[in-house]
Amino acid sequence: MKTEITKLPKSEVELKIEVPAEEWQEFLDGAAKELSKGLEIEGFRPGYAPFKLVEEKIGIAGILETAAEHCIQKCYVKAVLENNIEAIGQPEVSILKLAKNNPFEFKAKVAIMPEVKLPDYKKIASEVKRNKVLVEDREMEETLSWIRKSRAKFSQKSGPCQKGDWVEIEYSSPQIENEKKTEDAFIMGEGRLIPGFEENLEGLEGGQEKDFSLTFPKNHLQKDLAGKEINFKLKLKSVKSVELPEINDDFAREVGNFKNTDELKNSVKEGISTEKETAESQRVRQNILEKITEKSELKTPEVMINNVKNQMLVDVKQSVPQKLGITFEDYLGRVKKTEKDLLDSFSGEAEKRVKTSLVLREISKKEKINVSKEETEAEANKILKSYPDNQKIDAEKLKDYTKEVIMNEKTFQFLESFSQK
Repeated sequence: MKTEITKLPKSEVELKIEVPAEEWQEFLDGAAKELSKGLEIEGFRPGYAPFKLVEEKIGIAGILETAAEHCIQKCYVKAVLENNIEAIGQPEVSILKLAKNNPFEFKAKVAIMPEVKLPDYKKIASEVKRNKVLVEDREMEETLSWIRKSRAKFSQKSGPCQKGDWVEIEYSSPQIENEKKTEDAFIMGEGRLIPGFEENLEGLEGGQEKDFSLTFPKNHLQKDLAGKEINFKLKLKSVKSVELPEINDDFAREVGNFKNTDELKNSVKEGISTEKETAESQRVRQNILEKITEKSELKTPEVMINNVKNQMLVDVKQSVPQKLGITFEDYLGRVKKTEKDLLDSFSGEAEKRVKTSLVLREISKKEKINVSKEETEAEANKILKSYPDNQKIDAEKLKDYTKEVIMNEKTFQFLESFSQK
């Protein structure tokens, strides 16, 4: 087999592959044998008829087509492996010569991993400063307040509701989702709904209804409602008094394995600190990677960008019904975009993601950062345990994904070690 490789723009290569006539004949014989299995040829069992008889029965075109398909599949993979080509996606194949008693020729154009020229990434990482993490009194109070609310006792209330009460409501509007009824429950006074909504609840008793109008804020997320006066029909289904426990040693022992309030508060502080340390690490890592990417030289393959764009579209299609409670088609109507418009809008972010992943990958290679088989399998097994027993998982894809996640984490840890404390 003879292979000629030509570099093309946009991180692509073209492989021109010539298969000698003798080797090509083996594929023709194999194709004839495969096709003859479905034929009835007198005097021969299915799959054992001579080439000439099969050719007479079905014609040479079918044999050539089947042989070419098998030959391209095998020889393309062989050429890629022998020449250490890091191909991305499926090749674009064109047949150049297809005949009996002649060499078989075809060419395959495919995207490849681009060359990445890195700057002095260690120096860049060392210039990124890590902020000192502090736990503020306000954060402690908010967390302890949340713990108190999670242990609150509720009792039915017969009088009018007021701030601090737990309310269950049902509301609708002719201007929102065709007057679809929405249920909600919360503590009055926490400002969860748009300004003015909770004020219309005050004084109502369980079972009472009320009609009112509110002007939505001009900067509201739903552009079709922003700045408009919206009519509401509200029903207060239930009112409950909320009794919050006192934070003392008994409360601390009830919440967890704590001897007293000091131990509880220390645990809360440690938890907040750990969470903020993690967030700061993410900020530092992202900052380092963005700065390195800005000074790196590479051309992002279009196929990789398209793959990321398509995955982003899939993510939106899945998240819209879950987070917004509307169909993807309704969402497109609200944002006034077609599916193609939305896909095209992902281009910039997709290219950025591809670039950063390629840069991170190149640093891993330069620093010879490896992930062992044992590490990959151990982490993959942890992930598998989180899936239901009846859910089918592609084990090899999971291992590839897990290996990449571990590799990225190790590389980020390496870069982060250079940042200023």
